[in-house]
Amino acid sequence: MASPQIPTEQWAQVVEKTGGPVVYKKIPVRTPGPDEVLINVKYSGVCHTDLHAMLGDWPIPTKLPLVGGHEGAGIVVARGELVKDVEIGDHAGIKWLNGSCLNCTFCNQADEPLCGKPLLSGYTVDGSFQQYAIAKAAHVAHIPKECDLEAVSPILCAGITVYKGLKESGARPGQFVAIVGAGGGLGSLAIQYAKAMGLHVIAIDGGDEKNELCKQLGATAFVDFQTSKDVVADVKAATPEGLGPHAVLLVAVQEKPFQQATQYVRARGTVVCIGLPANAMVSAPVFDTVIRMITIKGSYVGNRADTTEALEFYRRGLIKVPYKTVGLSKLQDVYKLMSEGNIVGRYVVDTSK
Repeated sequence: MASPQIPTEQWAQVVEKTGGPVVYKKIPVRTPGPDEVLINVKYSGVCHTDLHAMLGDWPIPTKLPLVGGHEGAGIVVARGELVKDVEIGDHAGIKWLNGSCLNCTFCNQADEPLCGKPLLSGYTVDGSFQQYAIAKAAHVAHIPKECDLEAVSPILCAGITVYKGLKESGARPGQFVAIVGAGGGLGSLAIQYAKAMGLHVIAIDGGDEKNELCKQLGATAFVDFQTSKDVVADVKAATPEGLGPHAVLLVAVQEKPFQQATQYVRARGTVVCIGLPANAMVSAPVFDTVIRMITIKGSYVGNRADTTEALEFYRRGLIKVPYKTVGLSKLQDVYKLMSEGNIVGRYVVDTSK
Protein backbone atom coordinates (compact mmCIF):
# COMPACT_ATOMS: atom_id res chain seq x y z
CA MET A 1 0.00 0.00 0.00
CA ALA A 2 1.27 3.46 -0.79
CA SER A 3 0.08 7.00 -1.20
CA PRO A 4 0.10 8.24 -4.83
CA GLN A 5 1.33 11.66 -3.71
CA ILE A 6 4.80 10.64 -2.54
CA PRO A 7 7.51 12.65 -4.36
CA THR A 8 10.72 11.14 -5.66
CA GLU A 9 12.90 13.87 -4.10
CA GLN A 10 12.83 15.73 -0.79
CA TRP A 11 14.69 18.35 1.24
CA ALA A 12 17.03 17.09 3.94
CA GLN A 13 19.93 18.17 6.13
CA VAL A 14 22.89 15.91 5.39
CA VAL A 15 26.15 15.40 7.29
CA GLU A 16 28.61 14.77 4.46
CA LYS A 17 31.77 14.70 6.58
CA THR A 18 32.57 14.18 10.25
CA GLY A 19 32.54 17.52 12.03
CA GLY A 20 29.95 19.02 9.71
CA PRO A 21 28.44 21.38 8.88
CA VAL A 22 25.12 19.95 7.73
CA VAL A 23 24.24 20.56 4.10
CA TYR A 24 20.66 21.48 3.12
CA LYS A 25 20.03 19.65 -0.13
CA LYS A 26 17.63 17.45 -2.07
CA ILE A 27 17.95 13.68 -1.76
CA PRO A 28 15.83 10.75 -3.03
CA VAL A 29 12.78 9.50 -1.14
CA ARG A 30 13.23 5.83 -0.23
CA THR A 31 10.67 3.06 -0.57
CA PRO A 32 9.91 1.15 2.65
CA GLY A 33 10.97 -2.48 2.95
CA PRO A 34 8.56 -5.32 3.87
CA ASP A 35 8.62 -4.56 7.63
CA GLU A 36 9.02 -0.79 7.33
CA VAL A 37 6.88 2.31 7.03
CA LEU A 38 7.52 5.63 5.28
CA ILE A 39 6.63 8.64 7.43
CA ASN A 40 6.07 12.13 6.04
CA VAL A 41 7.93 13.94 8.82
CA LYS A 42 6.26 17.24 9.65
CA TYR A 43 8.39 18.25 12.62
CA SER A 44 11.50 16.99 14.36
CA GLY A 45 12.94 17.95 17.72
CA VAL A 46 16.68 18.67 17.87
CA CYS A 47 18.58 16.68 20.50
CA HIS A 48 22.14 17.15 21.77
CA THR A 49 22.81 13.65 20.42
CA ASP A 50 22.30 15.07 16.91
CA LEU A 51 25.18 17.46 17.51
CA HIS A 52 27.36 14.55 18.69
CA ALA A 53 26.40 12.65 15.53
CA MET A 54 27.55 15.52 13.33
CA LEU A 55 30.77 16.03 15.30
CA GLY A 56 31.53 12.29 15.45
CA ASP A 57 32.84 12.56 19.03
CA TRP A 58 31.17 9.44 20.42
CA PRO A 59 32.86 6.01 20.37
CA ILE A 60 30.14 4.58 18.10
CA PRO A 61 30.81 5.49 14.46
CA THR A 62 28.06 7.11 12.40
CA LYS A 63 27.13 6.30 8.82
CA LEU A 64 28.23 8.83 6.21
CA PRO A 65 26.61 10.60 4.53
CA LEU A 66 24.06 10.89 7.33
CA VAL A 67 20.63 12.43 7.78
CA GLY A 68 20.40 13.11 11.53
CA GLY A 69 17.38 13.46 13.77
CA HIS A 70 15.40 11.07 15.98
CA GLU A 71 12.41 13.04 17.25
CA GLY A 72 10.38 12.97 14.06
CA ALA A 73 6.59 13.32 14.19
CA GLY A 74 4.55 12.84 11.07
CA ILE A 75 2.05 10.85 9.06
CA VAL A 76 2.45 7.35 7.63
CA VAL A 77 2.22 7.54 3.83
CA ALA A 78 3.44 4.06 2.81
CA ARG A 79 4.03 0.66 4.39
CA GLY A 80 5.62 -2.65 3.50
CA GLU A 81 3.57 -5.76 2.75
CA LEU A 82 4.29 -7.37 6.13
CA VAL A 83 3.08 -4.39 8.17
CA LYS A 84 -0.34 -5.03 9.68
CA ASP A 85 -0.62 -2.81 12.77
CA VAL A 86 0.25 0.56 11.23
CA GLU A 87 -2.19 2.15 8.79
CA ILE A 88 -1.74 4.75 6.06
CA GLY A 89 -2.70 8.07 7.64
CA ASP A 90 -1.66 7.10 11.18
CA HIS A 91 0.29 9.66 13.16
CA ALA A 92 3.64 8.10 14.03
CA GLY A 93 6.97 9.00 15.53
CA ILE A 94 10.56 8.13 14.67
CA LYS A 95 12.58 7.46 17.82
CA TRP A 96 16.28 6.95 18.57
CA LEU A 97 15.76 3.19 18.39
CA ASN A 98 14.67 2.79 14.78
CA GLY A 99 14.72 -1.00 14.95
CA SER A 100 16.04 -4.05 16.79
CA CYS A 101 16.28 -7.78 16.13
CA LEU A 102 13.20 -8.55 18.33
CA ASN A 103 14.59 -12.02 19.06
CA CYS A 104 17.63 -11.70 21.35
CA THR A 105 17.68 -12.09 25.14
CA PHE A 106 17.24 -8.35 25.65
CA CYS A 107 14.49 -7.88 23.07
CA ASN A 108 12.58 -10.82 24.57
CA GLN A 109 12.62 -9.24 28.04
CA ALA A 110 11.43 -5.79 26.91
CA ASP A 111 14.97 -4.37 26.95
CA GLU A 112 15.07 -3.84 23.20
CA PRO A 113 17.25 -0.67 23.57
CA LEU A 114 20.02 -3.06 24.72
CA CYS A 115 19.76 -5.21 21.58
CA GLY A 116 23.18 -6.03 20.13
CA LYS A 117 22.04 -5.15 16.61
CA PRO A 118 20.19 -1.84 16.98
CA LEU A 119 19.29 0.56 14.21
CA LEU A 120 19.76 4.08 15.56
CA SER A 121 17.86 6.90 13.87
CA GLY A 122 20.05 9.76 12.77
CA TYR A 123 23.17 7.81 13.65
CA THR A 124 23.52 4.38 12.05
CA VAL A 125 20.51 4.87 9.76
CA ASP A 126 19.10 8.07 8.31
CA GLY A 127 16.78 9.90 10.68
CA SER A 128 14.15 12.61 10.79
CA PHE A 129 15.88 15.72 9.43
CA GLN A 130 14.23 15.03 6.11
CA GLN A 131 10.69 15.24 4.78
CA TYR A 132 10.20 11.47 4.34
CA ALA A 133 11.89 8.97 6.65
CA ILE A 134 11.94 5.18 6.93
CA ALA A 135 11.37 3.32 10.20
CA LYS A 136 10.77 -0.27 11.31
CA ALA A 137 7.03 -0.59 11.88
CA ALA A 138 7.47 -2.54 15.13
CA HIS A 139 9.32 0.39 16.71
CA VAL A 140 7.47 3.50 15.57
CA ALA A 141 5.74 5.53 18.26
CA HIS A 142 1.96 5.49 17.89
CA ILE A 143 0.97 9.14 18.36
CA PRO A 144 -2.66 9.80 19.31
CA LYS A 145 -4.30 11.93 16.61
CA GLU A 146 -5.41 14.57 19.10
CA CYS A 147 -1.74 15.38 19.81
CA ASP A 148 -0.18 18.30 17.97
CA LEU A 149 2.72 16.93 15.92
CA GLU A 150 4.85 20.05 16.39
CA ALA A 151 4.56 20.10 20.17
CA VAL A 152 4.78 16.34 20.71
CA SER A 153 7.96 15.74 18.68
CA PRO A 154 10.43 16.30 21.59
CA ILE A 155 8.59 13.68 23.64
CA LEU A 156 9.89 11.04 21.21
CA CYS A 157 13.39 11.19 22.69
CA ALA A 158 13.69 13.79 25.44
CA GLY A 159 10.37 12.90 27.05
CA ILE A 160 10.75 9.14 26.83
CA THR A 161 14.37 9.28 28.02
CA VAL A 162 13.72 11.30 31.19
CA TYR A 163 10.55 9.37 31.98
CA LYS A 164 12.56 6.14 31.78
CA GLY A 165 15.27 7.66 33.98
CA LEU A 166 12.74 8.60 36.64
CA LYS A 167 11.37 5.05 36.62
CA GLU A 168 14.91 3.68 36.92
CA SER A 169 15.61 5.98 39.89
CA GLY A 170 13.02 4.17 42.01
CA ALA A 171 11.92 7.49 43.53
CA ARG A 172 8.42 7.33 45.01
CA PRO A 173 5.69 9.98 45.28
CA GLY A 174 6.53 12.55 47.94
CA GLN A 175 10.28 12.07 47.62
CA PHE A 176 12.86 14.53 46.28
CA VAL A 177 14.74 14.26 42.99
CA ALA A 178 17.52 16.59 41.84
CA ILE A 179 17.62 17.23 38.09
CA VAL A 180 20.99 18.46 36.82
CA GLY A 181 20.65 20.39 33.56
CA ALA A 182 17.04 21.15 34.46
CA GLY A 183 16.65 24.15 32.17
CA GLY A 184 17.57 22.33 28.97
CA GLY A 185 15.54 20.22 26.58
CA LEU A 186 15.60 17.04 28.64
CA GLY A 187 15.59 18.74 32.01
CA SER A 188 12.56 20.90 31.31
CA LEU A 189 10.57 17.76 30.52
CA ALA A 190 12.05 15.83 33.44
CA ILE A 191 10.71 18.46 35.86
CA GLN A 192 7.20 17.96 34.51
CA TYR A 193 7.30 14.17 34.45
CA ALA A 194 8.66 14.16 38.01
CA LYS A 195 5.91 16.49 39.18
CA ALA A 196 3.25 14.37 37.42
CA MET A 197 4.69 11.32 39.20
CA GLY A 198 4.31 13.03 42.59
CA LEU A 199 7.95 13.97 43.14
CA HIS A 200 9.47 17.19 44.49
CA VAL A 201 12.10 18.64 42.14
CA ILE A 202 15.35 20.44 42.94
CA ALA A 203 16.41 22.00 39.64
CA ILE A 204 20.15 22.54 39.09
CA ASP A 205 21.29 24.76 36.21
CA GLY A 206 22.71 28.19 35.52
CA GLY A 207 21.24 31.62 34.83
CA ASP A 208 18.12 33.65 35.63
CA GLU A 209 16.26 32.56 32.51
CA LYS A 210 16.60 28.90 33.40
CA ASN A 211 15.71 29.65 37.02
CA GLU A 212 12.46 31.28 35.89
CA LEU A 213 11.62 28.44 33.50
CA CYS A 214 12.26 25.72 36.09
CA LYS A 215 10.10 27.46 38.68
CA GLN A 216 7.31 27.91 36.13
CA LEU A 217 7.43 24.20 35.33
CA GLY A 218 7.00 23.26 38.98
CA ALA A 219 10.47 22.93 40.52
CA THR A 220 10.42 23.24 44.32
CA ALA A 221 13.88 24.83 44.42
CA PHE A 222 16.56 26.06 42.00
CA VAL A 223 20.30 25.86 42.60
CA ASP A 224 22.35 28.05 40.26
CA PHE A 225 25.73 26.37 39.80
CA GLN A 226 27.10 29.59 38.29
CA THR A 227 26.56 31.65 41.45
CA SER A 228 26.46 29.04 44.21
CA LYS A 229 29.49 28.99 46.52
CA ASP A 230 28.75 25.36 47.48
CA VAL A 231 26.45 23.41 45.18
CA VAL A 232 26.53 20.30 47.38
CA ALA A 233 25.48 22.23 50.49
CA ASP A 234 22.79 24.16 48.62
CA VAL A 235 21.21 21.02 47.17
CA LYS A 236 21.14 19.32 50.57
CA ALA A 237 19.66 22.45 52.18
CA ALA A 238 16.73 22.28 49.75
CA THR A 239 15.58 18.94 51.23
CA PRO A 240 13.95 18.11 54.57
CA GLU A 241 16.52 17.80 57.37
CA GLY A 242 19.26 18.54 54.84
CA LEU A 243 19.60 14.85 54.00
CA GLY A 244 19.76 15.38 50.25
CA PRO A 245 17.51 14.15 47.44
CA HIS A 246 16.43 10.53 47.16
CA ALA A 247 17.53 10.46 43.51
CA VAL A 248 19.57 12.51 41.05
CA LEU A 249 18.93 12.65 37.30
CA LEU A 250 22.01 13.78 35.38
CA VAL A 251 21.04 15.21 32.00
CA ALA A 252 23.96 17.65 31.92
CA VAL A 253 26.35 17.87 28.98
CA GLN A 254 29.49 18.52 31.05
CA GLU A 255 31.49 16.09 33.19
CA LYS A 256 31.73 17.98 36.50
CA PRO A 257 28.11 17.41 37.67
CA PHE A 258 28.60 13.65 37.31
CA GLN A 259 31.40 13.82 39.87
CA GLN A 260 29.38 15.95 42.31
CA ALA A 261 26.13 13.99 42.42
CA THR A 262 27.16 11.30 44.91
CA GLN A 263 28.23 14.01 47.35
CA TYR A 264 24.70 15.37 47.83
CA VAL A 265 22.43 12.36 47.15
CA ARG A 266 21.11 11.02 50.44
CA ALA A 267 22.15 7.68 51.93
CA ARG A 268 20.55 4.81 50.02
CA GLY A 269 19.90 7.26 47.21
CA THR A 270 20.26 6.61 43.48
CA VAL A 271 22.26 8.59 40.92
CA VAL A 272 20.99 8.07 37.37
CA CYS A 273 23.34 9.00 34.51
CA ILE A 274 21.49 10.00 31.34
CA GLY A 275 23.50 12.76 29.65
CA LEU A 276 26.47 11.68 27.56
CA PRO A 277 29.25 14.30 27.61
CA ALA A 278 31.96 13.24 25.17
CA ASN A 279 34.87 11.37 26.82
CA ALA A 280 33.49 12.03 30.33
CA MET A 281 34.01 9.78 33.35
CA VAL A 282 31.93 9.19 36.46
CA SER A 283 33.64 8.35 39.74
CA ALA A 284 32.89 8.22 43.46
CA PRO A 285 34.82 7.29 46.62
CA VAL A 286 34.37 3.56 47.25
CA PHE A 287 34.23 3.96 51.06
CA ASP A 288 31.52 6.62 50.95
CA THR A 289 29.54 4.74 48.29
CA VAL A 290 29.55 1.55 50.38
CA ILE A 291 28.77 2.89 53.83
CA ARG A 292 26.02 5.19 52.50
CA MET A 293 24.67 2.43 50.21
CA ILE A 294 24.54 4.68 47.15
CA THR A 295 23.45 3.30 43.77
CA ILE A 296 25.01 4.68 40.58
CA LYS A 297 23.39 3.52 37.37
CA GLY A 298 22.89 4.42 33.75
CA SER A 299 19.54 4.83 32.03
CA TYR A 300 19.27 4.60 28.27
CA VAL A 301 16.22 5.28 26.10
CA GLY A 302 12.87 3.75 26.94
CA ASN A 303 11.35 0.63 25.44
CA ARG A 304 8.09 0.48 23.50
CA ALA A 305 5.97 0.33 26.66
CA ASP A 306 7.82 3.35 28.11
CA THR A 307 7.08 5.18 24.86
CA THR A 308 3.35 4.55 25.16
CA GLU A 309 3.34 5.63 28.81
CA ALA A 310 5.35 8.81 28.16
CA LEU A 311 3.01 9.79 25.33
CA GLU A 312 -0.02 9.17 27.54
CA PHE A 313 1.27 11.69 30.10
CA TYR A 314 1.49 14.19 27.23
CA ARG A 315 -1.93 13.31 25.81
CA ARG A 316 -3.52 13.93 29.20
CA GLY A 317 -2.10 17.46 29.26
CA LEU A 318 0.37 16.82 32.08
CA ILE A 319 3.43 17.69 29.98
CA LYS A 320 3.95 20.94 28.09
CA VAL A 321 7.04 21.09 25.91
CA PRO A 322 8.85 24.46 26.03
CA TYR A 323 10.10 24.77 22.46
CA LYS A 324 10.92 27.14 19.62
CA THR A 325 10.36 26.23 15.97
CA VAL A 326 12.61 27.10 13.04
CA GLY A 327 12.81 25.83 9.49
CA LEU A 328 14.79 22.69 8.71
CA SER A 329 17.09 24.90 6.60
CA LYS A 330 18.24 26.64 9.83
CA LEU A 331 19.44 23.47 11.58
CA GLN A 332 23.10 24.51 11.58
CA ASP A 333 22.14 27.69 13.46
CA VAL A 334 20.53 25.51 16.14
CA TYR A 335 23.71 23.44 16.41
CA LYS A 336 25.70 26.66 16.93
CA LEU A 337 23.43 27.75 19.79
CA MET A 338 23.60 24.25 21.25
CA SER A 339 27.40 24.13 21.17
CA GLU A 340 27.47 27.52 22.95
CA GLY A 341 25.07 26.33 25.65
CA ASN A 342 22.54 29.00 24.70
CA ILE A 343 19.38 26.91 24.35
CA VAL A 344 16.56 27.09 26.86
CA GLY A 345 14.02 24.31 26.39
CA ARG A 346 13.94 22.55 23.03
CA TYR A 347 14.25 23.48 19.36
CA VAL A 348 11.95 21.91 16.77
CA VAL A 349 12.49 22.07 13.01
CA ASP A 350 9.67 22.39 10.51
CA THR A 351 10.58 20.21 7.52
CA SER A 352 8.55 22.38 5.11
CA LYS A 353 10.86 25.40 5.55
